[in-house]
Amino acid sequence: MKLKNLRKKIQRLEKRLQEGPKKLAKLKQKLQQAEAAKAMKAARKSAARAAAARPAGKPSARVEKKSTAQKAKPKKPRARKAKRKLNLSPERRAQLAAAMKARWAAKRAAEASTTTTSSDDQHSASESPQQPPESKQDGV
Repeated sequence: MKLKNLRKKIQRLEKRLQEGPKKLAKLKQKLQQAEAAKAMKAARKSAARAAAARPAGKPSARVEKKSTAQKAKPKKPRARKAKRKLNLSPERRAQLAAAMKARWAAKRAAEASTTTTSSDDQHSASESPQQPPESKQDGV
């Protein structure tokens, strides 16, 4: 082997050995950070589980004294999960719209028939039956 090639090989090997410990230290640090993040996440989850399990236990005497109006007080509303947008073709969208309109029309007709029969039974024949409100929108 020529001296020039031997020197190049030695230089490459030395360079690789110098970079090796740096890469190793970097990877170890990443691993440590990932483990710490996982431990924090697990601690947060267990704390949330413990908090959720606490109200299920026996209420104290002080809690029992609260009035029902205070118990019925709702908690602050949670953010709703965003609805997924359906990828519909125009034909399918029109088909679904027609089906929904038919369903709403049937529902209104059923409401109208129940209100007329119930009003006929309750009121005298001289009174006119109630009309369903026309302010409902189809939502289209």
